[in-house]
Amino acid sequence: MNYQTYPTRHELEAFVKCYWTLQGPKSSITEKQTIVPDGCIELIFHFGDRYRQYLSDGTSLIQPHSFVMGQLTQTLEIAPTGMTDIFAVRFYPHGFAPFSSIDLKTIANKATELIHVFGDSGKILENNVRNVESSAERISIVETFLLDTISAEKNTSKIIQDTVDMILEVRGHHSLDELSQHGQIGRRQLERKFASEVGLSPKYLSRVVRLQAALQQLLSQNHDNLTSLAYKKGYYDQAHFIKDFKAFTGPTPKAFYADSLKLSGLFYGHKG
Repeated sequence: MNYQTYPTRHELEAFVKCYWTLQGPKSSITEKQTIVPDGCIELIFHFGDRYRQYLSDGTSLIQPHSFVMGQLTQTLEIAPTGMTDIFAVRFYPHGFAPFSSIDLKTIANKATELIHVFGDSGKILENNVRNVESSAERISIVETFLLDTISAEKNTSKIIQDTVDMILEVRGHHSLDELSQHGQIGRRQLERKFASEVGLSPKYLSRVVRLQAALQQLLSQNHDNLTSLAYKKGYYDQAHFIKDFKAFTGPTPKAFYADSLKLSGLFYGHKG
């Protein structure tokens, strides 16, 4: 698999984390790949064969050609059905809300077609992106669409942007009280604004960010043992780390690590 990331232009860098592409040849191997929540919403275009997405009720579906992947509150299992050719936009946790009036809770854990998120302009965007071939052209089309779509009324509040920045900076180590004090905003008001503008609670996003930091170090093999890793990432003890890890990924850290070595690692740590 060939994975590449591309930066965004200055006017959008507060909202868009990066653009990324993933390409790979057609293969008879259709092993499931696990995506762990990372707090980001993504806009995804399939130019190759679409991926199969496995649902929590035991069924599966083929993802649309183009869609918005909402906030993940559980692991997402997908598998290629043939050749992979993906172009995607990765938004910061607070970065997607200014571009759509859709209730973020309604698209959580779902691949939602663009017309349901952006209306008729979403279908136009899909057609325009599909009619060009280079990543540079696709980025230009998406950036023009985003700049035309954003408005002052829908812009992310500075409090939420600052709070998300703080969560990312401290790798999810601050408590809700510390975050509300930092933003000089009440806990309940902060939680309400987070639900609207991020699609997650500040506590949940903090857990996600902390786990992602632990995952990166686990996969880099840059740790002595699970106990030291747990303390370094702000968990009370190893038992707390394992419990949180299983809640987000399913297996224990040891089992996850052993399994991840069989795969490319792209879907565990490809978040740019």
